[in-house]
Amino acid sequence: MLGLLRRWLRRRRLERTRIPATAWQSAVTALPLPDRLNSTERERLRDLATLFLYEKVLEPAGGLELTPEMGPRIAAQACLPILNLGLDYYRGWSSVILYPEGFLARHEYTDSNGLVHSSHRPLIGEAWERGPVVLSWADVAASPAEPGYNVVIHEMAHKLDMLTGEVNGLPPLHRDMKVRDWSRVFNDAYQHLCRELNQGRPTVLDPYAADSPGEFFAVISEAFFTMPDMVIEAYPEVYRQLRAFYRQNPLAAPTG
Repeated sequence: MLGLLRRWLRRRRLERTRIPATAWQSAVTALPLPDRLNSTERERLRDLATLFLYEKVLEPAGGLELTPEMGPRIAAQACLPILNLGLDYYRGWSSVILYPEGFLARHEYTDSNGLVHSSHRPLIGEAWERGPVVLSWADVAASPAEPGYNVVIHEMAHKLDMLTGEVNGLPPLHRDMKVRDWSRVFNDAYQHLCRELNQGRPTVLDPYAADSPGEFFAVISEAFFTMPDMVIEAYPEVYRQLRAFYRQNPLAAPTG
């Protein structure tokens, strides 16, 4: 019943308003590989982005002043991974905190002796479990100019990963996908990346992907949408798994 009501409310919202055409064109231009979406996909993405901005609150921090183009630009990039999945994949959280630039994040952890430690580290993005997504606007704006790099997609991939609990690189797979296949393919690729870095060899992915399996999934999701040709060449089996999960093929020519 709640699902039916939510779908009805969303349809009503879209009947009343969508992201204005001028703002949407600017947002689409900033997308990775903007020419790969056909007209139908662009309109579906526009609907998702409109609903994203309605259901999530954009909260400025660190003295940032919001401008009209910020919301559509963030929403378009955030909704690209769920273009064929749906907005319910972003359930359980309600806000995007936006800083003008990188920010210091404070983390606490308990060591094996039970002692609590506190640390601060500079970040450009962060996703909290059952909490907000935090972004640096400067890095959001810089994303289109840097292949393989997209802080919004990175943090949204973490949110998808969190749907199954721990951030470990295993999002909720579809019924026609097998966990053992996903785990084998991603573990092999992750170990390969770690070996390449340990041997001082250049890598296709940002070295940050070797930080953990969760970061590997987020970084290679960025690459899947921004430089898919490099991903399929270096990690063809991972590409096939990502294509099955996101239900998209960034290398396919647009139709229609």
